[in-house]
Amino acid sequence: MSRSPSADGRPLLLFNSLGRRLEEFTPVHPPQVGVYTCGPTVYAYPHLGNLRAYVFADGLRRALEWKGYEVRQIVNITDVGHLTSDQDEGEDKMLVAALREGRSMREIAQTYTQAFMDDVRRLAILPATVYPRASDHVPEMIEFVKVLEAKGYTYGLPTGLYFDTGRSQDYGRLALLDREGVREGRIESVEGKRNAADFALWRSRVGEARRAMEWDSRWGPGAPGWHLECSVMSMKYLGNHFDIHTGGVDHREVHHVNEIAQSEAYLGDGEAWVRYWLHNEFLLFTREKMSKSAGGTIRLEDLIERGYHPSVFRHFTLTAHYRSKMNFSFEALDAAEASLRRLLLRVRDRRREGDGSGQRPDFHSTLERLKSEAGRRYLLGMDEAVSADLNTPRALALVDAFTQDTSLDRQEVRALLEAADTILGLGLPDTQVEDLSAKSAIEDSAVAEIERLVQARSRARAAARWEEADALRRQLKELGVQVTDTAGGTEWYPIRRQPPAV
Repeated sequence: MSRSPSADGRPLLLFNSLGRRLEEFTPVHPPQVGVYTCGPTVYAYPHLGNLRAYVFADGLRRALEWKGYEVRQIVNITDVGHLTSDQDEGEDKMLVAALREGRSMREIAQTYTQAFMDDVRRLAILPATVYPRASDHVPEMIEFVKVLEAKGYTYGLPTGLYFDTGRSQDYGRLALLDREGVREGRIESVEGKRNAADFALWRSRVGEARRAMEWDSRWGPGAPGWHLECSVMSMKYLGNHFDIHTGGVDHREVHHVNEIAQSEAYLGDGEAWVRYWLHNEFLLFTREKMSKSAGGTIRLEDLIERGYHPSVFRHFTLTAHYRSKMNFSFEALDAAEASLRRLLLRVRDRRREGDGSGQRPDFHSTLERLKSEAGRRYLLGMDEAVSADLNTPRALALVDAFTQDTSLDRQEVRALLEAADTILGLGLPDTQVEDLSAKSAIEDSAVAEIERLVQARSRARAAARWEEADALRRQLKELGVQVTDTAGGTEWYPIRRQPPAV
């Protein structure tokens, strides 16, 4: 996609946390758009709450590409520096995990980075342009801090080198904090700090257990602070100023505030470092934030083992706006699966392999494929939904509507499905109901036998041999399979296991 969006589609409106208002998106260098997404701290397996943030960021990228922009997205891998509290206190999360598991910090990082990448793939999240690792960019971080030091923004303590927030004129504006609010003690108390909000740029290291992830510097051996990595890596891969920075709403209050302060001090050009800040809300479990550090988490792997296809979780997240809290429950997940199943059943007989464009379309290319007024109306409705700060629930409602509209021919349905998939990432043009059944939860050796029994039951029902059909249903149940008879035929899928212990 090389052209800028024309006036044919609606302008993209995004809720900018910097100012808390809807703003029309205008990139710095159209049609290129730079997006930085705060990536995972790879000290444990990602849970569903973590993954909601990346489904949201993926939806933003899809919306931008739908509008015709060329997106360069960076998702960092934090393998050093992130402390056990997001409020900039405690020990390095990676170190704690290494000591807990009896492995090196690099081994911990490798294991959980791979787990994250596996989940990204299974959720059909588009790969980032670059996944830079913090530990590979420490020399650049040291040079960044040297500039801040030369400008007088730093001071040293026995615990490390700190950023003096008192010299940052607009410190806290992203979080809507005033100086009085900052002084109330939202950051760790360290003896000698000039201001309560001052944060570590470089942390001194003490003890042999920590030496696996330690670097020499002019301030002594140690490791960078958590906030430093995002400033350095975003500028390296996107330039000094870029368009959009995303993350969870918890980052809005501390982490992103500190990124802005150190980055704008480093640049010193009086311009906003990043123009648009977008934050997704929490996924709640039993009314509490789902958190790796607090325990009580559920992984995507847990859902798959229980028989859910990953696209069901993606569909579930899209049923709420990204800025709304979501309550997770298995009942809600079942409802999302049922909705997606009905959708796939509706389109099964109205699509055909190979008659699509073969590419993810944008708004303009889809418009050219639609001939009827009804088809264009649905397309404009989806464009309006995505343009209104990524209103995915509205987009899903329109997909439900056009897949039930019998006035549309097969080619138009296919074009609209491909458009919807560009926006939503559910695999609608090609995913089959059988895929949704998550047969991966059943041993491969059992699938052939299950299919044989299902077909035998279908023949028995067709011949009105009801006792035989019921006996076959019971036999399938003993194999851990339930069957559902629909107008389109008989489906089977694993019986749900009990929810994983939390």
